[in-house]
Amino acid sequence: MHSTQFSFRVTKCIAVCSIAIMLLLIVIGNTTDYYTNYFFVAHVMKMDTIFPNSQIHYRSINNPILFHAGYIFLIILETIMTIFCCLGGFLMIKNIKKPAQKFNASKKWAVTGIAIGIVIWFLGFEVIGGEWFGMWQSTTWNGLGSAGRILDFLVLTLLLLHFKEAELT
Repeated sequence: MHSTQFSFRVTKCIAVCSIAIMLLLIVIGNTTDYYTNYFFVAHVMKMDTIFPNSQIHYRSINNPILFHAGYIFLIILETIMTIFCCLGGFLMIKNIKKPAQKFNASKKWAVTGIAIGIVIWFLGFEVIGGEWFGMWQSTTWNGLGSAGRILDFLVLTLLLLHFKEAELT
C-alpha cells in the first residue's frame, strides 16, 4: 500500500471526524446550556448593542418567540450536520482501505454535512447575523470571529474532500 495515498485518506478522515466532534460538543452545549447562546441570538436580533447612531436599527426584532424559533432552528441544523458528519466520518474510516471509487463515494455524507455548516456559519452568522443584524458593530455580542474560524476549517476540509483518491497500491 502506498503510504502517501493512504495518508491523504487518513487526513481526510481526521478532518471530518474532528468536525463531527466539534459539532457534537456544540449541540451538547447548545442544548444543555440553552440560555447562554439563546441570549446571544436574542441580542443579535434585538440589535441592542450595535452602534447607537446606526441607520439599520429598523431591522431589529424584539420578539422572544422569534428568538427561540431562530435558535431552535439553528440547533436543528447543527444536529443534522452532526449526524451527517458523524456518518460521513464513519463511512470514510470503514472504507479507508477499499478501492478509490468506494472511498470517494463514502465522502458524500460528510460533504453534505459541511454544506449545511456553510449555510449555518456563512449564511446564518456572516450574512444574516453580521450584515443584516449588524453584529459586526457589537463589541459584546459579535460571533463573526468564531464563525469565520469555523467556516475556514469547513471550506478547507471541503476542498480536501474534493480531491479524488487514486487506487491504493
